[in-house]
Amino acid sequence: MKKLLLSLKLLGIAAMCYTPLSQAQVLPVREQARIINENLAERFEHLLPEMMAQTGIDMWVIIGREYNEDPVLKTMLPAEWLSARRRTILVFYRDLQSKKLEKLAVARYDFGDNIKAAWDTQKYPEQWDALINLISQRNPQKIGINTSQHFAHADGLDQTEYQEFTQRLPSNLKAKLVSAEPLAIRWLETRTAREMQFYPQLINATHKIIEEGFSELVITPGITTSDDVVWWFRQKIRDSGYDTWFHPTVDIQRMDNHDQAQRSFASRPKNNIILPGDLIHVDIGITYLRLNTDIQQHAYILKPGETAVPESIRLAFAKANRLQDILTSQFKEGKTGNQILTDALSQAKKENIAASIYSHPIGYHGHAAGPAIGMWDNQNNVIGTGDQALRANTAYSIELNATSTIPEWKKDIRIMLEEDAYFDGTKVRYIDGRQKEIYPIPRANRFNQ
Repeated sequence: MKKLLLSLKLLGIAAMCYTPLSQAQVLPVREQARIINENLAERFEHLLPEMMAQTGIDMWVIIGREYNEDPVLKTMLPAEWLSARRRTILVFYRDLQSKKLEKLAVARYDFGDNIKAAWDTQKYPEQWDALINLISQRNPQKIGINTSQHFAHADGLDQTEYQEFTQRLPSNLKAKLVSAEPLAIRWLETRTAREMQFYPQLINATHKIIEEGFSELVITPGITTSDDVVWWFRQKIRDSGYDTWFHPTVDIQRMDNHDQAQRSFASRPKNNIILPGDLIHVDIGITYLRLNTDIQQHAYILKPGETAVPESIRLAFAKANRLQDILTSQFKEGKTGNQILTDALSQAKKENIAASIYSHPIGYHGHAAGPAIGMWDNQNNVIGTGDQALRANTAYSIELNATSTIPEWKKDIRIMLEEDAYFDGTKVRYIDGRQKEIYPIPRANRFNQ
């Protein structure tokens, strides 16, 4: 009995060494819907007219069907709509004289509170006829449709809808069709001031989930596997009231594991038991209020007798932090993703950093519309997406890795980092900071000191 009581007491002491992090408030579903709809109203009212003026597209026609929605259309759905209804057609028209924006839905009912129905079913029983009449009355200069060679986000008009639409469109209007790619990209990539008020909460929540998952509360060396931690993350995200847009991964790099250290990005990591001396890495992203995060961080499993992460690994991590600084220092409005990549890699080479950069926009999608800054399998020139220019009020996942040699391991490791940042047109800031030190597990190794 005495031994049992002593064991329970020790367990209590260990539990006090690390307490669960408090989670940010997650709004009830009804309140989330209110915020989403208010945010959409603001974007339609204040962002869209300017974007249409910038791109020279005075009419934007967006067409999608239930369960096969255009990616742009999905970002415009009222919060109460989980999908389009039958065929959903939206028309945005900016009058070149009055500069006023019309928001119209060729539908039987209003498209939420933001867009009114504009289909007289008595006069035009056929939906396509109602659309053609609406376009003809306004006689726009350019009719933007969502077709794009390089951006899936802006290529949502499927073949059937395109054929149905263009077969009915008079030749004089058909000649005015243009790709709405530049307009769609601006709509998707631009973050409003209000979005940037609540975006930090989502990223902070992601950081806290990682911090808890990469702790002794979840990981018991010699027992817990990397896949156990992956599924813990999935469950934690769901239990916290968030969604995830991809299945997390947890990698292990260790002294005697050559395969895991240089795993190809094209393959998933193996399910290994986590051991003392392991350097572990997570890639995770969550969704809330239609925004997404994408974060990668590291932890180290202390070996018996160790009280801190080994110096060689800490130096490797610092080198990756420096690579982040090099990359963000190259952000200048108007530079393309390819130009930023070239300049950042050039500076990294001067500083003897073995760098790989594959950063991307983030927002309504995890891998969002906007300039790609490298790909994990392309460190030269990314055709199309890499040619996009950097614009103000946009968010990015600063994703990269730096390779360093660990002398005592007699091999290289990769420090793979990813943190979400905001570009205001002048400077870059991490929306909720970034990891600057590797998490030790356990946090307080008191019994070995």
